[in-house]
Amino acid sequence: MLIRIFLTFLKIGAFTIGGGYAMIPLIKREVCTRHGWITEEEFLDGLAAAQSCPGPIAVNISIYTGYHVRGKAGMLLALFGTILPSTVSIIIIAILFRQYAEQTLVKRAFTALNPAVVALIAVPLIQMAKKSGLNAKNAWFPLAIALAVGLLNVSPVYLILLTIAFAVYETRR
Repeated sequence: MLIRIFLTFLKIGAFTIGGGYAMIPLIKREVCTRHGWITEEEFLDGLAAAQSCPGPIAVNISIYTGYHVRGKAGMLLALFGTILPSTVSIIIIAILFRQYAEQTLVKRAFTALNPAVVALIAVPLIQMAKKSGLNAKNAWFPLAIALAVGLLNVSPVYLILLTIAFAVYETRR
């Protein structure tokens, strides 16, 4: 089981381009659907926890999943599997980047990846919105948060603390 955890997260780390949010659909498919290690509800709980913790979301969700499945050993192997491909890639790119960065083909390749990354981020966002019960009556809240962060440069920390305070207040009424 531990080797399967490592290999699963190694595959996720190796074949996902675009960062943490782009990894979410693949992580979900692997841990919920393919292996059945956690339920979709547990995945969403882990995703919420991963977003609340400092650090890359893919690393945080791998830690959550590995620990949930096999304790500390599962956590360490999931973490190592997730970060190993990007660490090796970064070292190789750092060595080669100076030499090839200005070549037209390299610039075009990086530009071509941008739309794919946007799609990989949009898909889990839409899926999470559906599962969280987002509808016409409550869509104003995430939109207001996005506008406050994106247009007004309000720190997400303040909005998270405000949301927690509001939720605590509402549960006590």
